[in-house]
Amino acid sequence: MINRLTYIVSFCALAFGIAPVAEAQVKQPAKKTTKPAKTTTVKSKPAATKLGEAAASKVKQDTTKKGGQSAANNNNPGGSLSEEIVVTTVYKPVLADAVKIRRNPNLDDTQPYKAPLSYNALLDKRLEQNSQIRQLEAMKMPAERDSIMSNNFVRAGLGSLKTTFGEAYFNNGADEALQLGAYLKHFGQQGSALPKQNESRSEIGIFGKSITDKNTLTGRINYQRRNNYFYGYDNTLVNAPLDPTKQHFNTLSGEGELARNYQDSDRVFTYALKLNGYLFNNAFNAKENNIVLNGYINQTINQFYAGLGASMDIASQKDVNYALNNSFLRLNPYLKFQGDNYKVDAGINIVKEFGFSERFSIFPAVKLEYQVIPDYIRLFAEAKGDINRTSLRYLSELNPFIGQNINIRNSVDKLDVTIGLKGRIIAGLGFKAAIFRNSISDLPLFVSNVQQVTTPQDIPAGNNRFAVIYDSGRSRVTGFNGDLDYKASDNVDIFGRVEFRDYKLNTQAQAWNLPKFKLTAGTTLHLTDKVDVNGSLLLRSSTRDIIGNNQIVMLKSFADLNGGVSYKATKKISVFVQANNILNSNYQTYLYYPNYGFNIFGGVGFTF
Repeated sequence: MINRLTYIVSFCALAFGIAPVAEAQVKQPAKKTTKPAKTTTVKSKPAATKLGEAAASKVKQDTTKKGGQSAANNNNPGGSLSEEIVVTTVYKPVLADAVKIRRNPNLDDTQPYKAPLSYNALLDKRLEQNSQIRQLEAMKMPAERDSIMSNNFVRAGLGSLKTTFGEAYFNNGADEALQLGAYLKHFGQQGSALPKQNESRSEIGIFGKSITDKNTLTGRINYQRRNNYFYGYDNTLVNAPLDPTKQHFNTLSGEGELARNYQDSDRVFTYALKLNGYLFNNAFNAKENNIVLNGYINQTINQFYAGLGASMDIASQKDVNYALNNSFLRLNPYLKFQGDNYKVDAGINIVKEFGFSERFSIFPAVKLEYQVIPDYIRLFAEAKGDINRTSLRYLSELNPFIGQNINIRNSVDKLDVTIGLKGRIIAGLGFKAAIFRNSISDLPLFVSNVQQVTTPQDIPAGNNRFAVIYDSGRSRVTGFNGDLDYKASDNVDIFGRVEFRDYKLNTQAQAWNLPKFKLTAGTTLHLTDKVDVNGSLLLRSSTRDIIGNNQIVMLKSFADLNGGVSYKATKKISVFVQANNILNSNYQTYLYYPNYGFNIFGGVGFTF
């Protein structure tokens, strides 16, 4: 009974982690013998009041005190079968926290694809053992949709001062061998300062370019028409309402060129042949016809160039009081030397006039460039001379208020000397600065010529129609030209030009209607992919003119500021606004002809 109870207590203690507080000595059953079993007394110790006190006592004891061991354990056949067990602490089993595997089993039975092997096509390539670094090939940028060029563009607009504006451009598209296109332009305004302060300009043209393996052929045909009125008058001579006379200029021009393509060779023979000309007339039977045939041949040997340029310039000029043949023959032999830091052009310009003027002249044609700071600053010098035709077409472009029977006399640039520097200061900032001294014979000048006539309607017309006079003898013009162009990026471009002139004339008291200072500047800003801004500025010093009885009149200096904005609404549609004479300056470029005041116009553009 005691043995059964002892086993029950021991089993409970092991199952629940509770050990008996008191030490016990358990009697094991003895082998069956004929002698009665000896009784063993159990020594007990005082029980602890709490289970934790036994653990806290920290008394070091041997937990395997042996009162006797079996012969099987200690090879002591005479040992006792009893064993004493001393419990020194409470057994507290510690179980790890449960961990849930958050993963669902994959129920898809996927079989990896194995491509069928084929040994029919073997790669025939030699294994290279070159371990050197190879040159990297530039990666080609993919074409952006917005960068794809369109072939055609049309823009039209309206504005104040009855402004009408339109332009159109057409092209056959991207073709490296053939380019064909056409364009149209129109601009017209009607001022309010004086009656018939009207002006309009229209232009139409076609062009083409063909590139072959050896040659390039280009050509174009243009037609221009400009309309205006002689609205400028001296109001002290007009006693009745003025009906200004209308003026117009028509120009039909064309050109064609055949040139040999560039060849990167030390020894190459090049040539070019060009033919151009125009037919010009105005509303008062003035006519001018011109045809020019010019070309050159050139032989290159390493850095040495030898060539000959020639031109035949034939012109006829006609007005009510004259009909002239005014033609030239020019020859320009030259030699060129070019090195890493220098370039020298040495030649002469031979000019033969024939027609109403018969002269034979030889002028220098020399140019030198030297690189002072490599890749940054170059020094250049030039000495040249030529004969300049007094052209009715060119005079009308400078001053559309010229009168009839313009006096024709060719001017001569006896010697033009220029010295300067050009290059760049920093990346994107380019410049050119030069001082010059020109010696000119028969310098042409505009002067006022107020007409006191009566129209068929008996209305006095005091129109100012400019005439051309010349400073006979030799005139000297000294000055400075400066150009600056700052292109910080593709989005910012700022440019400007300044001109200073000092005139020493031979027979005339002043350089009539020629300013001594002029500044032109502009900018183009690409603010975003959709917004572009442009601006321009013109500053001009005062000029002097002369009217009847040698009376000198001064025209004040002025500033003219213009600007515009364009907005790309879609990939095909854009809108724009342009404002002119923003400062609303009441200035006169020529006497009695005030310019237009502040005006603004806008419109829509379409790309297709």
